[in-house]
Amino acid sequence: MYPYFKFDSKIETAAEKAEKLAKPYFRRIEETADWNQQKMLAAFIRNRVSESHFTATTGYGYDDRGRETLDRVYADAFGAEDALVRHNFVSGTHALTVALFGVLRPGDTMMSVTGIPYDTLRTVIGLTGDGNGSLKEFGIRYEQVDLLPDGKPDYAEIELRVNPNVRMVYIQRSRGYSLRPSLFVEEIGKIAEIAKRRAPDCIVMVDNCYGEFVQRDEPVSHGADLMAGSLIKNPGGGIAPTGGYIAGRKDLVESCAYRLTTPGTGREIGATLGNNRELFMGAFHAPMVTGEALKTAVFTAALFRQFGYDVSPQYDEPRADIIQTVMLKSAKALIAFCQGVQKGAPVDSFVSPEPWDMPGYDCKIIMAAGAFTLGASIELSADAPLREPYAAWMQGALNYPSGRMGAMLAAQSMLDQGALQF
Repeated sequence: MYPYFKFDSKIETAAEKAEKLAKPYFRRIEETADWNQQKMLAAFIRNRVSESHFTATTGYGYDDRGRETLDRVYADAFGAEDALVRHNFVSGTHALTVALFGVLRPGDTMMSVTGIPYDTLRTVIGLTGDGNGSLKEFGIRYEQVDLLPDGKPDYAEIELRVNPNVRMVYIQRSRGYSLRPSLFVEEIGKIAEIAKRRAPDCIVMVDNCYGEFVQRDEPVSHGADLMAGSLIKNPGGGIAPTGGYIAGRKDLVESCAYRLTTPGTGREIGATLGNNRELFMGAFHAPMVTGEALKTAVFTAALFRQFGYDVSPQYDEPRADIIQTVMLKSAKALIAFCQGVQKGAPVDSFVSPEPWDMPGYDCKIIMAAGAFTLGASIELSADAPLREPYAAWMQGALNYPSGRMGAMLAAQSMLDQGALQF
């Protein structure tokens, strides 16, 4: 069954059992991917995508038909009024930052209702770092509602704390480097309903990274006003070489465009430099690639449960994003796991990742990411901070067969280094 790889017989047996356990749940994933792929195809057809939309523009990029059509395709696929999709968003954090600075003004209050945001956004807000260029420096206040002990939103506290003085209710959909569950769009909808009832003019904004196309709807269809994310995660389909998006209410997206370029010119300028073809192709493949990543996550959960490790989500649980967490209990096991994932990469498989001081984080990070696009989380990757509980956050896989190999090679690496328990 594995003619090109050498696995211990116990790992092969566990993998066969894991696949049997996972297959009933693959069907649910495939049904959602089919729904979203139809939605994406309809968006392409409705917006009359043609070869002419792939033509490169230079300079100011005036009248770039491809850029404008790509925005409409993503808006339709996301169920949003409008979208801003650009190759020159350098990361998901950049897209989120443009959105925050685009719609918040000095004196406004931003309230995160899913606890403290992901590490790299903390410097943007001014919670860490020297504050230079942060929201705090611009006089934007920050408040926070912590999650309940089980990691779920504290709806009662949100109801109590949100008031008309709160300009933005901020939601991080995915877990980041935490073990709390990621949020389903229905939970986001409940938060949005409370927020709008308590502060009708507030903006409900969602960090949607890792969650795109995991469910049939996106947060903007459940009360969110604005959402943002990275194109080297789910919505770029493993083909977009860089970029990000902001989507939601038309007036808010326009304000974000003014922040990205200049007030007055906004989205009307910005040369695409020949990137449109890959961005269109990435969007088209995104629903199915997201499905493959989800299948890899389900298999990984089923496999490592057999070895006695706690996993989140469990293989039989519904999923709100593509991330799979495996609690590996020790630094040795964590490093071996990531090194094994790297061995299953199509690019740089011969590299052995080691922990390092990654910008924006407060401890050493280990990252397995042998990808065609540097840092692409929709391609099979695993990363983690070297701190308790020594959990690996694994995500991605452009196709399930290669993703399955990556998970098995992670187990084999742990076994070879004396870090796998049976």
